[in-house]
Amino acid sequence: MKCDVLILAGLWNSGPEHWQSQWQERYPAWTKAQHRDWNCPARDEWVAELDAAIAACKGAPILVAHSLGCMLVAHWAASRSPLMVAGAFLVAPSDVEAPSYPAPVNGFAPIPLAPLPFPSMVLASGNDPYITPERAAALAQAWGSRLVHIGEAGHVNADSGHGPWPEGERLLQEFCDQIGHTT
Repeated sequence: MKCDVLILAGLWNSGPEHWQSQWQERYPAWTKAQHRDWNCPARDEWVAELDAAIAACKGAPILVAHSLGCMLVAHWAASRSPLMVAGAFLVAPSDVEAPSYPAPVNGFAPIPLAPLPFPSMVLASGNDPYITPERAAALAQAWGSRLVHIGEAGHVNADSGHGPWPEGERLLQEFCDQIGHTT
């Protein structure tokens, strides 16, 4: 795959069986934004870390975010950083405003609802325990994102059987092609 990617893991990071980790292993030129505290992330700190990770990229990357990483993208966009990204591939966003969210939200609520200033795609599961399909659709609409329903896929992580996730990789390539982003 020939696109410049910056991987954004969610709460608790992505373990070795997670599709993000497997994709990064498969495409070693891709980078992953690091964070100081994966178990209790603070929004402002993480937004600053993402800004630094984007600044370290050679060009405008595609952000490949999962779960809370999707909320990070929305908050980074709301920060009005002068840095540019080519787009955002947002997989299984977590609804940090829902009472069922499993951790302290540390500034991630309320969720920014302004249109993202770059192309984006939201991939949503019909049975994700961290967001309802209706809420995922509402976020995609607010962000100006293309919404792709990927069936009953749980939280689209290793626990739901999404290790290498070739279908997701195909959708990412399609997204890269649609926005004309290649390296």
